[in-house]
Amino acid sequence: MDKGYEKLLVNIMKLIAAEFGPQCEIVLHDWSKEYDKTIIAIENGHVSGRKVGDGGSNLGLEVMRGTSDGSNQLNYLTQLSDGRMLRSSSLYLEDEEGKKIGALCINRDITDYIRMQNQLSEITMVPNGVPGGNMETREFFTTDVNELLDYLLSESIRQVGKSPSQMNKEEKKKVISQLDRKGALLITKSGPKICQALGISKFTLYNYLEEIHKQQDDQAAQEDAGKE
Repeated sequence: MDKGYEKLLVNIMKLIAAEFGPQCEIVLHDWSKEYDKTIIAIENGHVSGRKVGDGGSNLGLEVMRGTSDGSNQLNYLTQLSDGRMLRSSSLYLEDEEGKKIGALCINRDITDYIRMQNQLSEITMVPNGVPGGNMETREFFTTDVNELLDYLLSESIRQVGKSPSQMNKEEKKKVISQLDRKGALLITKSGPKICQALGISKFTLYNYLEEIHKQQDDQAAQEDAGKE
């Protein structure tokens, strides 16, 4: 990331932090670095417990992998492992050629506001809820990229609905396809952990990936042919 560009963004981060206070975290990611070290600047890192030198989230991986269209993610909800709720927005940064090079993210802790809303709902007997938001967790924050990989693994396995020991080949391929789509394989040394979780060899993992990519290419070719 260009140093002048970085300096401007850091000054903007400080401006946002001063305006919205200590419960508003602002994070700058540089994707030219290893994914477990993408954070190059952060304000109010106590909100998520992260610091400079920590890694990115699952949403950034999807943009880097190309399975997300890279559109900015605005005003969504995230729940931390300790139960706190954040209202978040992520602006994906581009270079002059349009390549995604990083992200500027805002995460505001709104836990107390939700608690007050729920208390008011009890008093007024109006069903509670968070207007304008989706309570489903979309983003996972961590200070350890291995925890991010564990999260992506557990989510992919959960979607299949079986333990790996009970899965057949196609079900394990489904897990791997989901991990690939989410960008998990971009994490350094992710292969051995995936192999251990699914009870397969490294050779099998890459054979499955080759089959998955071939199926995806064949499907894309069929869709293109149908448009002609």
